[in-house]
Parts: sequence; C-alpha cells; structure tokens
Amino acid sequence: METPGRGERVADWLDGRLGIHSLGRKYLRKVFPDHWSFLLGEICLYSFVVLVLSGVYLTLFFHPSMNEVTYHGSYVPLNSVRMSEAYASTLDISFDVRGGLLIRQLHHWAALVFVAAMLTHMMRHFFTGSFRKPREINWLFGWTLLLLGLFEGLFGYSLPDDLLSGTGLRFVNGALLSMPVVGTYLSMFVFGGEFPGHDIVARFYSLHILLIPGVMAALVVAHLILVVHHKHTQFAGPGRTERNVVGTPFMPVYLAKAGGFFFLVFGALSLVAAVATVNPVWVYGPFRPDQVSTGAQPDWYLGFAEGLVRVMPGWEITLWGHTLVLGVLVPVVVFPLLLVFIGIYPFLESRVTGGRGEHHLLDRPRNRPVRTAIGASWISLYLILLAGGGNDIVATRLHLSINTVTWTVRVAVFVLPAVVFVVTRRICLGLQLRDRELVLHGRETGVIKRLPHGEYVEVHQPLDQAELHTLTAHRRQAELVEREPQP
Repeated sequence: METPGRGERVADWLDGRLGIHSLGRKYLRKVFPDHWSFLLGEICLYSFVVLVLSGVYLTLFFHPSMNEVTYHGSYVPLNSVRMSEAYASTLDISFDVRGGLLIRQLHHWAALVFVAAMLTHMMRHFFTGSFRKPREINWLFGWTLLLLGLFEGLFGYSLPDDLLSGTGLRFVNGALLSMPVVGTYLSMFVFGGEFPGHDIVARFYSLHILLIPGVMAALVVAHLILVVHHKHTQFAGPGRTERNVVGTPFMPVYLAKAGGFFFLVFGALSLVAAVATVNPVWVYGPFRPDQVSTGAQPDWYLGFAEGLVRVMPGWEITLWGHTLVLGVLVPVVVFPLLLVFIGIYPFLESRVTGGRGEHHLLDRPRNRPVRTAIGASWISLYLILLAGGGNDIVATRLHLSINTVTWTVRVAVFVLPAVVFVVTRRICLGLQLRDRELVLHGRETGVIKRLPHGEYVEVHQPLDQAELHTLTAHRRQAELVEREPQP
C-alpha cells in the first residue's frame, strides 16, 4: 500500500475537521446560467474588491485630522497656505507618494462604478422579477448595500476636507437643521459642535473605513450565500424549468470566466483612473466656512438628492412659534421615500398580485408591462432630479435662464414619470402583440407569392421550437410549476 503524499495528508487532515471534500463536491459543480446581464452583479463584487484594496493603501498615508498646519509640499500654488492635516495629507498622496494619485483616482472611480453597477444590477432584478419568493430577503440585502454605498460615498467624498466637499457638508448640515425639534441636536451631535466643528473628518473616517465596510462585507457574504442556497434564476428556454438550472459548472468553467472578468474590470478601472482626472482637490483649495465653491456638484449618485432641494420652492411656515423650512424639509423626507419604495416593492407586488408561489424563471420585461412602466417611471424621476441637481451647469452650458431650467424640472417631476409610465406600458403591450403575431404566423421573409386564384401573399417562415418556447413560456407557467395554494 502506497504511503499518501504530503498534499494528500494535508487534504485528509482538513477534510476530517472542516468537511471540505463534501462541501467541494457539492458546490464546486454548482451550475451557473449564461447570460450577459448576470455580469452586472460581478462588476459590483469586483469593484468592491478594488475599493477595499485601494482603500487599504490610502489609509497608510491619510491623516484624518482637522488640526491646522501650514502646507509645504510639491504643489507650489498652495505653499504656505493654512489647511487641515486631512487636506495636506491628501495633497501629499496626490503629489508626493509614489503612485498615490493613481490609487486615489482608482479608489474614486471604483466607488462611482460600484454604485452604478449596484443600481443597474438591482434594476435588472426589478425588471425581470427575480425579487419574488423566495428571494425577497436577498433583495433587501442588495437594497441595503445600495443605501450603505450612497452614505459610504458621501463619507469618503468628505474626507479630503477641500472646499468642494466642505460645501457638501454644509448641505448635510442644512438638511439636519431642517428637521423639526431634533434638528439642532442632530447637527451638534454629528459635527461635535457648531458647523463645521473639529471632529467631523475623524468621525467620518471611522465610519468610512471600519463600520460601514464591515457591514457591507457581511451583507455581501450573506447575499452570496443566499444566491447559492436559492440557486440562480434563469430566463425561460428549452429544458429550463422552475426546478433546474441550465448552464456551466462553477469549477472549472465559471471560475475561469470569473477570474478573467475580475482582471478585466480591474484593468478597465485602472485605465480610467490613469487617463481621466476625478476630484482634483488641489484645484478647489482647502475648506473655509466663509467660502463656497461655484459649480459645486456631488457625485452622480447623490445628485438627485441635491436636485430635490434645488427645485423645491423656498417655502417656510411657522407653527407654534417654530419655523419649518419646507424648502429643505420636504426634500429630506422625499429622498428616503424614493429609495424605500424600491426596497419594499417586492412585498407590494406580492400583495397586489396575490402571487405566493416560488419563482425561479425570469420574466421578460415586456410581459410585465405595469412593473416595467413603474421601473421606467422611477428612473425618469431619478434622471430629471439629477438634471435639477446641476441646474446651474445646465443653464450656463445651454445659455438658458436658471429659472427656466428650474421650472422645467419642477414641471417634469410631476409630468414626466406619468408620461413615461403610459408610453412604456403601451410599448410593452405592443411588443406582446408583435410576439403573438410571430408565434401565430412566423417571421416575415419579404418573399411575395402569387396564389392560383391571383391573390398575392407574403411568405412567412415559422419559428423554431426554441423561439416558440421562449415567446410562450410566460403563458405556460402551469406546466412548469406546482399550483400555488389558494388563499
């Protein structure tokens, strides 16, 4: 009998204590469906990994302190200028640390792509209905990750203590002060005193590198565990039912694809970071409470929140001796409501439609016209508010009056989502009719044939069985799943 080698002995030792052989045999052959839209979730994961790696590097050189120092560094225009240690260390990272500017920009671009990928990934799940039972909890995990990503971006954006980020913090302070009764207490608690205080950078730094990333990492792990537990969703097609998954195994096919895609995402982010400047803090200068930068714009994912404030009329009312600034309070209330609606939508749809069965096959958006119209309306509202957040830039670039731009956005906030809802629903219904014609008559060939009695008709080519299956799967659910229990 041969003596087992060292590697085999190590494997046996680990298997006896961790059960890795049985786990590997079960999960390494897990099947993953092939569709380009599933790559959106991988972009989220890989950009998060890039964020962690680049963030660890930046923490080695950043000083999260608001103590004032006199700058003496490589950036000559700011020499002998009084600034915080946070801003001075950001300049040092940008101009004196080897590769520091590249890593700073890689971190910032990865953050922008991370949030964009999360929003796009959630919209893919929304339009295809993959949030339905049993994946409602996983949808909430993803929604929480998106919400945390917004605040994580705000905190990281504020750390350099430059004039642009300071203007953003002034906006945050105004939002806190607008809250009735508790506003002043919240502002004093967050800033450690009167705005801007002396502790905000250190507090945001702790949240930015410890608390929120830790919670997000835990949610990512939980999200992936539930994906494995519930198995992947897939689009309808031949051989695909509610009880199976058609695709490629995790090992070795999907693992090789995923590894290659990670380096592709990493390379693309590095290329963008190398050639496209983002957040040049040396241009804005250090933050001073008596100055406000012009053309100040937040990162795109918070632009719609600023748009709510900019287009809201500056109304104020006085109740019981207290002044309510509705021009800020109303946007502060509407902002989370827009996000909460997306978070609770799976439960609203389940309640309205009465769907209580499990769903593992995805919908084609055209086959769910109301849901698709709701999603398109939400996106249109988001985009028009994003434009409102840059109303001054839009006005100057298009040579328009800022009042004209602001009133256009105000009207569009109420009109555009309704128009988009109606148009999108009609488009979906029209595409359904087109699919029905294809199923009944086949695809047009452009060939004209004359019949014996003199009539001219166009020859249609029948669809193959795979196409017929895909176009009619949503009407044959009863053949694929068990009957749902009656309420």
